[in-house]
Amino acid sequence: MDKILISPSPHNLGKDSVKRLMYGVIIALIPAFGFSVYFYGIGALAVTLTAVLSSLCFEFLIAKFILKQKPTITDGSAIITGLLLAFNVPSNLPLWIVIIGALVAIGVAKMTFGGLGNNPFNPALVGRVFLLISFPVQMTSWPLPCSSRLTNWITARAENLDAFSGATPLAIVKEGLAKGDSMTSLMDSMPSHMEMFYGMMGGSLGEISAIALIVGGIYMIYRRIITWHIPVSTILTVFIFTGILWLINPEQNADPIFHILTGGVMLGAIFMATDYVTSPMSYKGMIIFGIGIGILTVLIRVWGAYPEGVSFAILIMNAFVPLINKYLKPKRFGEVKKK
Repeated sequence: MDKILISPSPHNLGKDSVKRLMYGVIIALIPAFGFSVYFYGIGALAVTLTAVLSSLCFEFLIAKFILKQKPTITDGSAIITGLLLAFNVPSNLPLWIVIIGALVAIGVAKMTFGGLGNNPFNPALVGRVFLLISFPVQMTSWPLPCSSRLTNWITARAENLDAFSGATPLAIVKEGLAKGDSMTSLMDSMPSHMEMFYGMMGGSLGEISAIALIVGGIYMIYRRIITWHIPVSTILTVFIFTGILWLINPEQNADPIFHILTGGVMLGAIFMATDYVTSPMSYKGMIIFGIGIGILTVLIRVWGAYPEGVSFAILIMNAFVPLINKYLKPKRFGEVKKK
């Protein structure tokens, strides 16, 4: 009798291999990468290359010399980890800090558990949160985008240029509300929703342009690399939750469109939460997973100490994935429903 081999996720049925799916994700990230280079220039390019090369190097060295396994750096997973790590940090982050982040993401969050398919938490987010806690000043110092058109726009719209070079819109709102400012006065000094949609704001280099992230998400859904369940449930939950708060008190709460277009909601919902290994297997589980991420994100943003909460929300929900899979696993073939 032939043995039945059981392997960890990602599982895939069809002609697409894990390698092909991984490189599909890389292709989907190209629009966001292009926007980041356009707005932040050589800094975005340097940070991204450093993160990717460091991730590849650490995975190769750990697999070959510590785990004594055949290196699998060609499967694309290390490249994605490097890209997503870069997309979650400022474009002016010192490169030696980027290298530390890659070491934590690959060495601690991924290879410690046995490599691809075994890590319980998203490696790039583990690296990002580690850097945020270890280097809070460097990780929250946002450069002014170097696009001449954006620079001219900011100069015309704001007298205090430092407000845009040192904080994201979410941080400006968080600090302003704590000082007693109203949302009306705060929004007058920030980009419009349409300008945020195109990426005319400060933030991590991969999260600033919603349109680029949406294009990448549509491509992945079309290619069936991901399904709509996690992105839609996450974004819709953030929209509904923040919409309720905004309707209750619009002078103390930002509108739902603002919350969706700023920070890491789009990047997290489309590219981070949909990671095969750390997300649920069933469609119902994916929806619950996305709702949990959306609720936690809003709780942290509105009542937490940090202005942003997507990274923490995804990592917290990663811990619940085994439980979700256990109670929402698909019905076995031929199983008779118990009365």
